[in-house]
Amino acid sequence: MSRAEIHLLSDGKLSISQFIEKAGAAHPLLDYIHLREKQRSARELMDAAEALFKAGVPASKLIINDRIDVALAAGAGGVQLAWHSLAPNEARILAPYLRLGRSIHSPEEADEASAQGASFCLFGHVFPSASKLGQLEQGLSQLALTVQRSRIPVIAIGGIRPEHASDIMKQGAAGIAVMSGICGSTDPLSAVKAYRTSLQDAEQSRQVEEVSMNETAH
Repeated sequence: MSRAEIHLLSDGKLSISQFIEKAGAAHPLLDYIHLREKQRSARELMDAAEALFKAGVPASKLIINDRIDVALAAGAGGVQLAWHSLAPNEARILAPYLRLGRSIHSPEEADEASAQGASFCLFGHVFPSASKLGQLEQGLSQLALTVQRSRIPVIAIGGIRPEHASDIMKQGAAGIAVMSGICGSTDPLSAVKAYRTSLQDAEQSRQVEEVSMNETAH
């Protein structure tokens, strides 16, 4: 079983230099870093990608939100496709080797993303989120249904704190995506350590439960 993933998403509130500072400090414990800067131009995104690389972030960890052109030009590891983006099967024609994420909000959309060749999907928002004020959260039951329906890894996003890790992993998610929990921290490395420790504890508990169930079955 591969370890649970942690994705860091820029929140669009920090300046690019502030985000790069936080991402550069925390990246050793992160699996992927998403540049999610909807108001930035292609040139600004390209400059940000290059700055992240100079800060020590491997290109394979970088995912560009929506802009497949920037992802390709920067040599990033992937692109995150929103509902208004190209479909995964269309993006795959342009970028056969990129890791393609798809943002989804239902089990049906997970099924569609799987069929269209996405590499993984971000499902949310699972918990109440400051970035989704006034919108009802999906909750853990919908996360579980989405994981069951999906043929690709499901990453939970939305209002996730370290103490949520156990419940999220119990639903079968492949990991978590975090914005404010890390971007809003004055000590991003310690924040990521808290998430990583909680995920490891949750994974160990799940493994112990699986072993116990197998022994009981026999």
